Amino acid sequence: MVRQSTRQAAQKPPIVEASSSDEKMTTKKPAASKRKTNPTENVEEDLEEKIKPAPKKRKTTTKKSDDLTPLAPRTSIPSLKKSMYIGAHVSGAGGVQNAISNASQIGANAFALFLKSQRKWTSPPLASDAISQWNSLLKKDPSTSYEPTKHILPHGSYLVNLAQSDPAKAEQAYANFLDDLQRCESLNISLYNFHPGSTGGEPMAEACARIAAQLNKAHKATKSVITVIENMCGSGNVVGGRFEDIRDIIAGVEDKSRVGVCIDTCHTFAAGYDLRTPEAYEKTMQEFDEVIGLKYLKAFHLNDSKAPFGSHRDLHANIGTGFLGLRAFHNIMNDDRLQNLPMVLETPIDEKGPDGKTVENRKIWADEIKLLESLIGMDADTEDFGVMDIELQSKGKSERDKIQDQVDKKAAKDAKKGTGRKKKPAKEEESCDSCNESD
Repeated sequence: MVRQSTRQAAQKPPIVEASSSDEKMTTKKPAASKRKTNPTENVEEDLEEKIKPAPKKRKTTTKKSDDLTPLAPRTSIPSLKKSMYIGAHVSGAGGVQNAISNASQIGANAFALFLKSQRKWTSPPLASDAISQWNSLLKKDPSTSYEPTKHILPHGSYLVNLAQSDPAKAEQAYANFLDDLQRCESLNISLYNFHPGSTGGEPMAEACARIAAQLNKAHKATKSVITVIENMCGSGNVVGGRFEDIRDIIAGVEDKSRVGVCIDTCHTFAAGYDLRTPEAYEKTMQEFDEVIGLKYLKAFHLNDSKAPFGSHRDLHANIGTGFLGLRAFHNIMNDDRLQNLPMVLETPIDEKGPDGKTVENRKIWADEIKLLESLIGMDADTEDFGVMDIELQSKGKSERDKIQDQVDKKAAKDAKKGTGRKKKPAKEEESCDSCNESD
């Protein structure tokens, strides 16, 4: 059986819940001034108790929309040794057309965005002038020219659970999902990425069948958008932590040309699929091909991991600073099979400004894009690569140590109690905070 020993090892570490100002507290709530939060952690919400928009507690500020001073030039794809289209999940606040300029500002050759507020169930339709500006910018000049059918990857709302069994909630989720697909068609976008959802504590096979049924319904109501399923970290009842989950969803999709997969590197690693060495990376890609099929691979989310291997924790880290390390991304950047796919960063870009307020530093993404591009064709056995790897690992050491300590303490506590990893209530994971936008 493929990877049986690896998966068994991956299942041993217990879940350690992420800490966030948006999570539900089970103990007495401390004073707001004393609460410790990590704005880059991915938080899970209980879908079965109530599905509602996340509270507006984020205080991160962004640069003014007219401040689009280039932070890095876009690299000409022909100048690279491989056709790797790297970008980030940028803001479309103020109108989807703004995402194009924001992507251009950081030197991205691909990008992701939300097509509407991901915190609300319903949103106003796309404005006609937004669509016009979108089309105009895509054709304006080389700096803002992107191929919408290939390298733009909208992300679905975190509220949507296509595995929902409750009829009313399932219809609500479907309506939101279909609305996004229709927005894609209005903008001539061909790919649409989404989280598969939660089982709600019911059998995984039934949840996968419900997702496939919703996809079939949505495909018949639209013309051409490819629905791209994102793999998950394997937390609680979330669907997609195993390649087999995604295989089973695709098996139930009638039009196979309308479905694909997005591999998130952090989710993959946290779920127990290794990417760190050339051998481990190839083994994971081989299993993906055998279980799902490389023909379905349509996109990548490039994120390092603050949490250790097989931890089932979805904590995004900047490239090279996490437990994955720089070599994992070298493996990806030099894989010929991945050419021409959109590769999207969802790494943290929040930092403290001079006044103590948290601000977005988009230069981090600009630098990471150039870092990833520099790995193409680079010899990983050279001194230059080794020095870069050591420097990045040094930057992330304190955060890795903190999360590893949490994992170790939880494991020791469970071992002392004689308990294993318990099944958590049905939950759906939110995005990394760097991808969130204000309404």
